[in-house]
Amino acid sequence: MSSDNFEKIVLENYENEFSFKKNKSNLNITFNRIAFIFFIFLLICGIYSTRILYLGSLHSKIENSNAVIKSNYRADIIDRSGNFLVKTVNTIDIGINPNFVLDKKKLLINLKLIFPNKDFSEIKKKLNKKRFFYLKKKISQEEYEKLRLLGEKSIITEEKLSRVYPQENLFSHIIGQIDDDNNGISGIEKFFDYELKTRKEPLELTVDTDIQFLVREELLKFQGIFKSKGSAGILMNVDNGNIISMVSLPDFNLNKREEIKDVKFINRATKGVYELGSVFKTFTIAAGIHEKEIEPTTEFKNLPKNLICAGRPIREYDNKIPPNLTVEEILIRSGNIGSVRVAQKIGIEKFKSFLEKIGVLNKIEFDIEEVGQPIKFRWGKCKLATSSFGHGITTTPLQLAKGYAIITNGGYDVIPTLIKKKYTKTKFKNKILNDDVSEKINPILRKIVSNKEGTAGFANIKGYQVGGKTGTAQKTLDGSYTKEKVNTFAAIFPTSKPKYVLIVLLDEPKPNKEYVYHYKDGSGWKYKGTAYNTAGWTSVEVAGKIIEKIGPILATKYIKIN
Repeated sequence: MSSDNFEKIVLENYENEFSFKKNKSNLNITFNRIAFIFFIFLLICGIYSTRILYLGSLHSKIENSNAVIKSNYRADIIDRSGNFLVKTVNTIDIGINPNFVLDKKKLLINLKLIFPNKDFSEIKKKLNKKRFFYLKKKISQEEYEKLRLLGEKSIITEEKLSRVYPQENLFSHIIGQIDDDNNGISGIEKFFDYELKTRKEPLELTVDTDIQFLVREELLKFQGIFKSKGSAGILMNVDNGNIISMVSLPDFNLNKREEIKDVKFINRATKGVYELGSVFKTFTIAAGIHEKEIEPTTEFKNLPKNLICAGRPIREYDNKIPPNLTVEEILIRSGNIGSVRVAQKIGIEKFKSFLEKIGVLNKIEFDIEEVGQPIKFRWGKCKLATSSFGHGITTTPLQLAKGYAIITNGGYDVIPTLIKKKYTKTKFKNKILNDDVSEKINPILRKIVSNKEGTAGFANIKGYQVGGKTGTAQKTLDGSYTKEKVNTFAAIFPTSKPKYVLIVLLDEPKPNKEYVYHYKDGSGWKYKGTAYNTAGWTSVEVAGKIIEKIGPILATKYIKIN
């Protein structure tokens, strides 16, 4: 075979083995399949990625929701018997998104059936604005079930922790309020804000719900009878300062969460600063006994009917008061001139020191921030004279209660409190007055109520040994005295061994010609119409009615009063 033929054969074989015809159709099919598979792969990856992001977002929302619930938590508040005054509960708020409403007319009809007392004129306007709005907050379980059965997509439910006040108005000034950010803004809610947010167990107060209710009921009733601008009542244990009841009127419903700006809602029991009149005479006599300047039997003779101090007269409120009086008679008959003479024997420095010691001159520390500051003044001979009978000197009803507790409990200092504490038998008590002050003052306070010469006969409730002192003071406006009055009665009982002090204050009461008084001497004698607009005819009557109502509870729950 020639070499040319050999090369020809090899070349032909090579071409047969490696040459091919290009199939354009097959190549397109293969490429489309690969592109389709790649698209499906990307789609699946996208779906899973979106799912992962959604779950992550959902988890974040759950965490944020839990964080909100946790941040909104506040401990419950209970009274001394374990009754709830404040409770944190799960509640449901209902809102509407108008953009999801399919049939407005049908929706409104259904909502009217569930909330028949609601004004729907405003709701109609909100539905037309296409913006989310709240229909009702803190709905009942029954309302929630009815709404759920509607199957309405536009109704949005929000579950949250809410602060509920079962007693509504009853403890409004004590408990106080919180704002929309869950921060306390007044009362216990503010003063113990951090503790309420961090503690697990309820915060227990010293107050008694049953007694608080009865005290408030009587104050409300007599606010209507005497048309007073406001009133206050404080019941406190004289031995440990525990406040069993503290009421100030007018009050407000804590569940409404309304912003309180009107000064008429001031806490008169702790924030109100007043000239309280003759209730200060008890402090004057107690100071004289403590400083060894007088005895109850010490006699002051030829007392004038009036004195002139800095060009102004000081007079007796009753011209029938005799010119010769013992210290005991001065307090029983509420003599102004006699009180001035006692204060003059004590002297400025000693009298001022005594008032500071019992806590009525300076601002008191307490368990809420709403505490008044007694008005400062410059001491002098005339100021000593007027202060001796409670004019030209101010304090709060809470401090008045503290002062009366100290001078009647054996002379031991007390710190008024709303927070129940665990006391031990070995608890130290700080004695700040001499032993004989209470021994000599308490029988006199009893005679003010039990004797016909006294000014508080309407508080002589049988079986409770009530003692106390009245105070009638004119209110000042722009530095001048007006015809408006503050009538106060400071009561202690039982006087044989005082356990409680009760303060009743009426702000600007008016006489009532139709009210019928019933005398407590057993004679059955009645008197129609308020004879005078003084504490003896107003605050004393209220205090007597309160003691009649709360006495059996105190005797049953706490002590046996003989």
